[in-house]
Amino acid sequence: MSEIDQLRELLHQKADIQARIKLIPYDGAPEIKTQGDKQYLYVRKRIGGRNTSTYVDLYSETLYQLLLKNARERRELEKTLRQIDRKLLQLGYTEEDLDPQVQKNLDFARINMKSNIYDQAILEGVATSFPQTEEIIDNGIVNGMSADDVQKILNLKHAWEFILDKDVIQSKSDYYLLCYIAKQVNEGFFTDGGRIRGVPVTIGGCSYVPPLPIEMDVKDKISEIVNQTEENAVDTAIRLCLYCMRTQIFLDGNKRSAVIFANHYLISKGKGIIITPEKSVSDFKRLLVKYYESNDMNEISAFMKKECWKNFE
Repeated sequence: MSEIDQLRELLHQKADIQARIKLIPYDGAPEIKTQGDKQYLYVRKRIGGRNTSTYVDLYSETLYQLLLKNARERRELEKTLRQIDRKLLQLGYTEEDLDPQVQKNLDFARINMKSNIYDQAILEGVATSFPQTEEIIDNGIVNGMSADDVQKILNLKHAWEFILDKDVIQSKSDYYLLCYIAKQVNEGFFTDGGRIRGVPVTIGGCSYVPPLPIEMDVKDKISEIVNQTEENAVDTAIRLCLYCMRTQIFLDGNKRSAVIFANHYLISKGKGIIITPEKSVSDFKRLLVKYYESNDMNEISAFMKKECWKNFE
């Protein structure tokens, strides 16, 4: 593995671990306090030389064991993070300050992440409301939805958190990053959801049958699109998105992966985000089928630029 590939893999791992740490609700070791005839659970952490305690809930053995598990998991993740930072330092990697425009774009994307995930879920046919989506993102569970739909929304959350990491947003928008996004999008559905597909697929409601993708061709095409100098960043992001959708690179999750991948590119340039809003899903799907069958992206590209692109300036 080349040094550049090692750096890319380590940065991907670092962002993934940081995203997982953010999902752990409490930071500290659990402790039990007794007041009168009742017991209460707290988490204890030493900050700036002082011990702090944060109240959690009434004591139960189940909750206590969960807090212990969370504390062990966080310690292991933080240990791994330190090891990755040491390896990055050995490879000569140093963090660079983000361009202020890119930082603004990251903030804009984070603020809109819940609505973006909701719109993506609607595009995928997930039967959810915005309050349900918000509940899943915040707490990981919700009543009245299938386990698969809940998993899809959680996977979208993890994939978005991954690309919105400071280190990852400075990485290249390349084939390897796309595969990592697809792996997260397909988590819990396929053993290796980020592997290029090796079996034929069909697209519902469409006569177009995508040929088996060839890895080298996909790498080259993505590189060609990204390196187009005559296009602006929005047009390039749309081309990336549509190419990945039509090629059907993975067994599943191609639209979800393509949208997040295109947004990684667009945000890294400080040029906004691309999401199909709920009101435009029907028109987008109709134009997408037309594009699949004709391979002419002019109409759908114009539509996406008008209806799907959100700028923050």
